[in-house]
Amino acid sequence: MGGGWRPWSCCCCIYIWVPDVSSSSVVVCVYLPAPANVTILSFNMEHTLSFTPGADTPFGTLFAVEILGSRRKSWRPVSGCSHLMVGQTCNLTQAFKNPFRHYQARVQAFAPNQTSDWTLTGLFQPLIDTILGPPDVSVSGCGNCLVLQLRVPTSVVVENLKDVHRELLIHVQRTRDGAQFRLSPHFQEEILISYLQPGVEYCVTVAVKTLFNSNALPSRPHCAFTSPPPPAASDLVGYGVLSAVSISGFLLLGFFLHRCRLGLRLRRRRLSSSPSDSLPRGQTGGAAPPGRPGQTSAPQVHKDGSADCLLLEHRPVQPMRSCSERGKEDSHIGC
Repeated sequence: MGGGWRPWSCCCCIYIWVPDVSSSSVVVCVYLPAPANVTILSFNMEHTLSFTPGADTPFGTLFAVEILGSRRKSWRPVSGCSHLMVGQTCNLTQAFKNPFRHYQARVQAFAPNQTSDWTLTGLFQPLIDTILGPPDVSVSGCGNCLVLQLRVPTSVVVENLKDVHRELLIHVQRTRDGAQFRLSPHFQEEILISYLQPGVEYCVTVAVKTLFNSNALPSRPHCAFTSPPPPAASDLVGYGVLSAVSISGFLLLGFFLHRCRLGLRLRRRRLSSSPSDSLPRGQTGGAAPPGRPGQTSAPQVHKDGSADCLLLEHRPVQPMRSCSERGKEDSHIGC
């Protein structure tokens, strides 16, 4: 049988003596319970056999798996599945190499000097009975269309189905009102969905199917806008208020700058048109500037070599003379 020694199917017979008048004994045959719930689960062409022990299965019982192909007349053990413990599974992916053939599996429990009956599965065809998982999907908008980027997960399904006709089941739903439609294009890594409304969000789910298999799991919804969404009404009001405030600020700033420039120009004109309050150096006298009699409005400059004589404003003074002519007479003024 392979995979280690295992006894042939038999039962363990126990002789029990019953004390009665005839002093006879009773023979009781104890059978090992057969495995239960033997099933084959297949996802993306990866096949796994699982089972549960029968009721009252003794602790330490082991299990063996065998398969039968459509072109074989004898059962053969599965490598790595001849001494399974409770809770373990058997990988049948390599045993079911031909996706178009029909296979069958069976499981038996065994213990020292005991074996159970075989529990069989139904017929299994990998290509038809496997469940096809969804591809990896990414969605982006392109104005009035959506671009779908698809990639099938790297697994056995790619090798086994590379020569098999494959199609896509694409479900498109508009988020706004729930309007939806379906597409069934041939499998491609990039799909373009056209004739959609611009600026609207759509959600897309994608599933893969073959000519022989419709057991496909769809992907989760992937949503995107066909083009950037238009701004909401509240955003437009906010933008309008912000623009009005900005324009008003610029106008006020320009008004203040204009007033400042105008004031500077007027001040310059006044300064340039007012009479000179000082005499040029080297001039030795002359008429006093116009004003009230006996007063001066600013310090006066005299000839070279003399100090500037500061005359207090609104104080009556005599006609201007040089410091050299006054001498000590006017020394209290301070030269």
